[in-house]
Amino acid sequence: MQSATKRIRTRYWRPGDDFLKIIVESIAAECKDGDIVVLSEKAISVATGCVVDENEARPGNFAKVLAGIWMKLVWGHILGRLCHLNKRTISRLRRYPRPLGDAHKATVMKYAGFWQALLHYSEGGIDVTNLPYSLASLPLRNSEEVAERARELIAKACEKEVSVLVADTDKTYSRKGTHLTPRPNAIRGIRTLGILAFIIGRALRWTAQATPIALCGRQLSVAEALAVADAADRARGYGAGRTVWDMSKRFGVDFTEVTWEMLDRVQHYPIVLVRKTQ
Repeated sequence: MQSATKRIRTRYWRPGDDFLKIIVESIAAECKDGDIVVLSEKAISVATGCVVDENEARPGNFAKVLAGIWMKLVWGHILGRLCHLNKRTISRLRRYPRPLGDAHKATVMKYAGFWQALLHYSEGGIDVTNLPYSLASLPLRNSEEVAERARELIAKACEKEVSVLVADTDKTYSRKGTHLTPRPNAIRGIRTLGILAFIIGRALRWTAQATPIALCGRQLSVAEALAVADAADRARGYGAGRTVWDMSKRFGVDFTEVTWEMLDRVQHYPIVLVRKTQ
């Protein structure tokens, strides 16, 4: 499907924001019948308060082993190379921060479980980038409901028939009709295999695209939904930074010293319109 994208800039969404109202108001003059409105899962998670404070985690011995040995030695020296991670990422893994890393792994263990904790980032869809202090966003549990509600409100307020797709930057790896992702809760047709999906996809250099989480409206094949999610992801950019290291460097502060006000100053594009061109 050939398509064009238009990213929609809004203010940074904070917990408690009426994100559905923001969506409708932001695209009212832009959307057309047949558009696919792609929404950032993380932005919705933050707006709905689906976040946790990792400072409140109490790491046990296993979380400390994951942060101190698994991340630094296994990912930093074996899996990092096997998965073709770049030198900067490998260097960062070898210097995985403690005790912040302990708290993060404890959070992942609590909300996503053991197998997801073996990943080296965004474990179980839990993400700390583009968030202040020691907050982490959790994956949505009602993404389909959110997508349908957004579609209904857009149809009512804008009198446009659109589709809505909720997507995440975490990758799905594809090869010859097989689609694997490390994170849970992708659309039907994409298999969740945790760390195995990442190792297979990266080591064998499968095609990597952003992951569609929920879709309502137009019926798309898995390949088409992946293409739309990835086009929107590339148009959206990385906000305050692609990783927590990049975000910290951008603002010149420690990992947990980023504030809401700092994030407010960054250009955010939680909404992208994808329009079929042929």
